[in-house]
Amino acid sequence: MRLRRYEPRDEDTAIALWLRTWQAAYPALDFVERLDWWRVRWRNELLPAAVVVVAEAEGGMIGFVTVDPKTLYLDQIVVAPEHWRAGIGAALIDEAKRLSPRGLDLDVNTDNARAIGFYRRQGFSIADAGVNPISGKPVHRMRWRP
Repeated sequence: MRLRRYEPRDEDTAIALWLRTWQAAYPALDFVERLDWWRVRWRNELLPAAVVVVAEAEGGMIGFVTVDPKTLYLDQIVVAPEHWRAGIGAALIDEAKRLSPRGLDLDVNTDNARAIGFYRRQGFSIADAGVNPISGKPVHRMRWRP
C-alpha cells in the first residue's frame, strides 16, 4: 500500500469507492440516489478546500481521506470494505494528522459503533453532539489534538 496526493483523474474511482463503501456501512440507505449530489459536493465543496490523499494497492485505489488543515475538519475517510481492519484507515488518519498537525475534527453518526471505536483507537475523543445537516441523523463531533 502506498499513499499519494489525489489527482483529477481519480474522480470517478474515488466517487465509486465512496458509493461502495458507504453502501456497505449503511446497506439500508440508497446511496445510488445520492450519487449526483455527492459528485457536485465532491467537486464544489471538498476539492476546493481539502487536501485529499489516496491509498493505493496493486495500482488500484483502496481508500482516501479528505482534510482541511485550515479548519481542522476531516470530512471523509473511505476504505474499501475488503480492506477494513487491515491498517489502511490508520495509515490515512496518520497522514491526516501529518497534514493537520494542530488537530482534527470530524463528525460520525452515533449509530456507527465500528467507526467510533476506530476513531477512539486513533486518539480521538467525543467532544460534542449534533445533527448531520444533510441526513438529519445524530452525530458525535470527535476531536484529536496533539
